[in-house]
Amino acid sequence: MKAIRRFSVRPVLPEPLRPLNRLARNLRWSWHPETRELFESVDPEGWRESGGDPVRLLGAVPLSRLADLAEDRSFLRRLTAAADDLHDYLTGPRWYQGRAAAEDRAGPTPVESVPAVSPGAPVSSVPPASSGLPTAIAYFSPEFGITAALPQYSGGLGILAGDHLKAASDLGVPLMGVGLLYRHGYFRQSLSRDGWQQEHYPVLDPDELPLTQLCEADGRPVRIPLTLPGGRPLHARVWQAQVGRVPLLLLDSDVEENGHGEREVTDRLYGGGSEHRLLQEMLLGIGGVRALRAYCRLTGHPEPEVFHTNEGHAGFQGLERIRELIADGADFDTAHEAVRAGTVFTTHTPVPAGIDRFDRELVARHFGDDAELPGIEVERILALGMETYPGGEPNLFNMAVMGLRLAQRANGVSTLHGRVSREMFAGLWPGFDPEEVPITSVTNGVHAPTWTAPEVTRLGARQFGHLPDAELWELRRTLRKRLVAEVRQRLYASWRQRGAGTAELGWIDGVLDPDVLTIGFARRVPSYKRLTLMLRDQDRLMELLLHPERPVQIVVAGKAHPADDGGKRLVQELVRFADDRRVRHRLVFLPDYGMGMAQNLYPGCDVWLNNPLRPLEACGTSGMKAALNGCLNLSVLDGWWDEWYEPDFGWAIPTADGEAIDETRRDDLEAAALYDLLEQRVAPRFYDRGPGGHPGRWIAMVRRTLTTLGPKVLAGRMVREYVERLYAPAARSHRALNLDAAAELATWKARIRAAWPDVAVDHVEAHLTPPAPGGAAELGSTLSLRVRVRLGALDPADVEVQAVAGRVDDTDHITDATHVPLKPTAGPDLEGSRRYEAPLALNRTGPFGYTIRVLPTHPLLSHPAEPGLIAMPSETASEAAGVLMR
Repeated sequence: MKAIRRFSVRPVLPEPLRPLNRLARNLRWSWHPETRELFESVDPEGWRESGGDPVRLLGAVPLSRLADLAEDRSFLRRLTAAADDLHDYLTGPRWYQGRAAAEDRAGPTPVESVPAVSPGAPVSSVPPASSGLPTAIAYFSPEFGITAALPQYSGGLGILAGDHLKAASDLGVPLMGVGLLYRHGYFRQSLSRDGWQQEHYPVLDPDELPLTQLCEADGRPVRIPLTLPGGRPLHARVWQAQVGRVPLLLLDSDVEENGHGEREVTDRLYGGGSEHRLLQEMLLGIGGVRALRAYCRLTGHPEPEVFHTNEGHAGFQGLERIRELIADGADFDTAHEAVRAGTVFTTHTPVPAGIDRFDRELVARHFGDDAELPGIEVERILALGMETYPGGEPNLFNMAVMGLRLAQRANGVSTLHGRVSREMFAGLWPGFDPEEVPITSVTNGVHAPTWTAPEVTRLGARQFGHLPDAELWELRRTLRKRLVAEVRQRLYASWRQRGAGTAELGWIDGVLDPDVLTIGFARRVPSYKRLTLMLRDQDRLMELLLHPERPVQIVVAGKAHPADDGGKRLVQELVRFADDRRVRHRLVFLPDYGMGMAQNLYPGCDVWLNNPLRPLEACGTSGMKAALNGCLNLSVLDGWWDEWYEPDFGWAIPTADGEAIDETRRDDLEAAALYDLLEQRVAPRFYDRGPGGHPGRWIAMVRRTLTTLGPKVLAGRMVREYVERLYAPAARSHRALNLDAAAELATWKARIRAAWPDVAVDHVEAHLTPPAPGGAAELGSTLSLRVRVRLGALDPADVEVQAVAGRVDDTDHITDATHVPLKPTAGPDLEGSRRYEAPLALNRTGPFGYTIRVLPTHPLLSHPAEPGLIAMPSETASEAAGVLMR
């Protein structure tokens, strides 16, 4: 008989055990081994059955066991030590507080010296505003991968967001996370008998999760209101997860005040059609800001100075902040400038198809007088997201474009991805070369305490340099052996789900071998990640798997999006190959890839395989997690591997990405290169044993990976970069652009845009000093530039006239450019032109070129390209310069 309503009854712990509640409710346990060990000792069998979830564990422990523990002096001592350790972690000063104190002593960085963008902590620990560091930072993301006990993630974006919060907590950065609570999370994956992916959506009860509901002072649950077309209300409650020092607020629309359709807004992660996704993103962005305001009002937490949008899904948060300022009396342009100053936008996709884009009319219908943000003209909202640039779709609203237009600072997630992003979004800054587009990069990192095996953590990076080869090799074998045991267990469960009987599954006891070279491949299954590239030549793969002296074994996992039948076919192709009796002991596919599986998979592999289509992997962090455990990378030079690859750390798969190569030929070539590497370099090095029976050269690579590569891939390094290069400058800009300054800047921009059509470079003269025979330029000579510029209604203080000079390629494109400002010397003349001059030193040999440009300039601009305006010489002016040079 089915219950008509489900709810959870939480246990009442004996007084001596009350600290267990706090330990269970703070997700620091997910990366703190001692706390997990404490919970496991409460009930080892219950801990395994709960999947390592303290909240579920405490809800199932027999009262008699709790009574015994309340009298167990040894357990109580451990409990007190764990509770004291958590208290010290939450309240003690950390890196951020030390950095803030140092800046406070040195004095704040003047706003005018803030560099342009280049290519819940306890309130007591919040830094003073005088330090120049933000007092609070809001971090918005559609998904967060904190722990398997809170399944609110689908893949790399969510895991990255979770690692960002954890690292911020460890460093004491006053971050506040904002997301959605999906009642079904992401789907659970199983396989049919013929290997087709099956999706399951178990219902998640918030009361059974490590969450507390945000309530008003009188105990009533907080309600966050939104207005849907026609004035229909959408309400959401707010759940709070505590991620160490960082509060994470999750909005949930499954409340009784809503109609059925509105209750389903937060049903599934990345589910539904366009309107459903739009409503989710409105709730995340607009509702998220309102949830933050409620949280700060109720807890006394400082309001965020910096808002970080992790991908475009949360872009509407900027519009809500504009609405708040308009409600306080600001006009739209002033509010826009003030909001931009404190906003950071991170893009994670290297292809337009990966960005959320909505039909213009759909967006328009959800805003305005009878919908959301009635104080803002719908056309102003649409203008922020429309693709009004060459090659854009005129009727599509692009969430990444809106994110860039609402943020003064933006970044990609690896050096290569930053370059790809500048090229992809260059149309937003017409006239500027891609390398000048104001999108920088901060390479992702991973949270070591989450992803490093306890045995590796206990040794620590410093000890790996001195650990004898035999001990390091034994450590690697221990991790491999543990993976083999888990693979067999998971494979058995998978085959039972597929309908196999116990009598059919004896072969699973022989799957994998703890002494065989083990390769891992686990990630989402979009086509560009090429799950089945390894199957390109199945006969050759079989030879590698079954080699008599140097066999290879491969563990594969991954989920295809429920709507992606192409991805499901790739999964099925891989599964069918893995089902072959000849190789099923050497290659396995494990369904339902998630954090619980990953935390054993990464440490247990010897090699981590990654073979995406370059440059479509924005960063890719799975190989980073593997590297933290001494696993070597075998990857295409894409994302982070393009940036940090060295032969000491692994191998680079050659790519065949020339424009003339079709997809079939490209995949054939790259698969062959992969087989060659495995056969000729990877496997021989693994099996090349020295006198002690250990592969000395392999162990040397493991050691270098742990000691040299490991520190680079840390999320702590990533978060420190965000603080120093993006958050701190954004906080200073936010403080500088108060409403008066923002109004002044908005007025200046409006004046500049109105006058810009009249700005022109009329004439360019260039004279060599000293003169050379025949007019030939020689190294060490100087090019004296004289330029006539029409400014129309603008003043010289409104612009900067520059010479852009450097080496030129075969198309006369200037590379490695130097920018030399020209000084006004006279004007205006009778025609309204002004003369600018500057010497240009010829300090390099070879093909050389220059041009002149005029840019708007203002002390509060974050980047010369920010206004998107530029004036270049006309053809007549260019021809005159050429004549004089000859």
